[in-house]
Amino acid sequence: MSTLEGVSFPSESTSSAARTVVSAALRKADPVGARAVENETNWRRNYLTHFRRTVEAGIGEAPAARAIAADGLRSAHDLMRFNDVALDDAIGRTALTQAFHTRTVQGSAPVETELSVPYRGERLSGKALLDQLDAWVTQGVVTRSFSEAIQTVQDNPDWLRLDGDTVVVLGAGAEMGPYRALLRWGAEVVALDLPRTDVQGRIRTLAEESAGRAHLPARIVTNGDDDSGADLLTELPAVAHWLDGFDGRLVLGNYCYADGATHVRVSMAADALAEHLTRHRPDTALAFLATPTDTFAVPVEEVARANEAYARRSASKVLRTPLRVISRGRLLQRNYPPHADPGLCDALVPQQGPNYALAKRLQRWRATTARHDGSTVSLNVAPATRTRSVVKNKALAAAYAGAHRFGVEIFDPATSNTLMAALLAYDLRAGTAPQAEPWQDEAVNAAHGGLWTAAYEPRSALGLAAVLGIGALRG
Repeated sequence: MSTLEGVSFPSESTSSAARTVVSAALRKADPVGARAVENETNWRRNYLTHFRRTVEAGIGEAPAARAIAADGLRSAHDLMRFNDVALDDAIGRTALTQAFHTRTVQGSAPVETELSVPYRGERLSGKALLDQLDAWVTQGVVTRSFSEAIQTVQDNPDWLRLDGDTVVVLGAGAEMGPYRALLRWGAEVVALDLPRTDVQGRIRTLAEESAGRAHLPARIVTNGDDDSGADLLTELPAVAHWLDGFDGRLVLGNYCYADGATHVRVSMAADALAEHLTRHRPDTALAFLATPTDTFAVPVEEVARANEAYARRSASKVLRTPLRVISRGRLLQRNYPPHADPGLCDALVPQQGPNYALAKRLQRWRATTARHDGSTVSLNVAPATRTRSVVKNKALAAAYAGAHRFGVEIFDPATSNTLMAALLAYDLRAGTAPQAEPWQDEAVNAAHGGLWTAAYEPRSALGLAAVLGIGALRG
C-alpha cells in the first residue's frame, strides 16, 4: 500500500506500475510486445523501445490504436488509488475534506482583437506573422497544416475570446499553458494551481492586468498557505464538485507538470477529472499539449523533407562516416527509411525519464479515446521550448543550445504558449472532423520544431548537439 496522500500508485515502484500499464495497452494489438514488457528487467534503460511499440502497433489499424489507448487508460485507472479507495471511486464516493467557493478576478485592460505572437523581441501580427509562418514551413519547423490553422485564426480574431466557453486551465502557472494569452483575448478562465502564495500571486496579477475574467478556487479551510488554489492530487473530489457548479460548456485543459513520479500522479488526477466531466457533462471539451520529444507517426510530406535534408548533408560524410564507425552506428542515423509512409519519428529523450513518457502518453491516450467517444478534443504537438523545467537539466539545456546545428528550432515560452493558445481556439471553433486514424489526429497542425524533418534520428544527434551547445551556454 502506498504511503502517499491522494492520487498514488499501489506501491512505491513506479517502474512496475508503468510496465503493467504499457503491457495492458499492447496485449490485444501486439501480444509479442506485451510479453516483452512483462519480461523487461531494466525498465529505466529500455522503456524507450516499449513506448515506441505502443505507437507502431496502431499505425494503419485505427481499431488497434484505439484499443491501445483505451486498454492503457483502463489499466492505469485500475491500478491507481485515491487514499484508501480506487481512483474511479474518488469522485462522488469520497467525503469532501475541503470545499471551495469562487473568487473572481475581472481584468480592466482592453481586449486584444488581433492575433499577435511574441518572437525574438518583436510582436508579429498581420503580414509579419504570415511571413514568419511561411518561413517556418519552408524551414521545416512546423507542418503546413499548422500554418494554415494559425492563419485561419488570424482571419477570425473573434474566435480568440471563446465566447460561451469557460476554459479550465489545470496548471495555470505553467509556462506552456494558455492562461496568459486567453486572458489577453478576454476569455473566461478557471485557474487551477497549487495553493502557494507565489503561484497564486502571479495568477491573480495576470488576471488583474488582463482583459479577461479568471475564477479561482478559494479555500474555506486553510492550512496556513494561500487561501486560493487547489492541490489536484489531494483534493480531487473537492475540485470536481466545485467545477460541477459552473454553467455552460467547460474546456478542461491539462497543462500540469511535476518532476518524476508525481507527474504521472497528477496526470492521472487530471484524467480522472476528465472522465468525470465528460461523463456528467457530455459537452465538455478536452485540451492537451503533446511534447515533440516523444514517438509519433509522421506524414509522408515531413518524411520527404527529412530525406532531402539527409541527402543535402551528404557533403558531411567525411565527418559522419567516422562518427558512425566509432559509435558502432549509434550516431547520426538516418531519421527515416527512404520510402516510409508514414514515417516514425522516435524523439523520446532518455534524460526526461520513463515517468515523463508515461504521463504524456496517458494524455495522448485520453485524447484518442475521448475523440472516438464524440468529445471535442484539442491535442497539438508543441515545439521544443526553453521552459525552466527543461533547461534546469544541464544535458538538455546543452542539447537545446546546439539543436540549431541539426535544423531544430527551440522556441521561447512566450512564443510557444501564444501559438498553442491560438491552436486551442482553432480546435474549439473550426469544427474540423477527426482524421481517419489516431496518429493522423496527432500529426495534423503539429509544431515539431524541426524534429520531424531533421536529417538524423533525434537521439542519434542528441549527444553531438549537447557537445556543440556547451560552448554556447558558457558564452
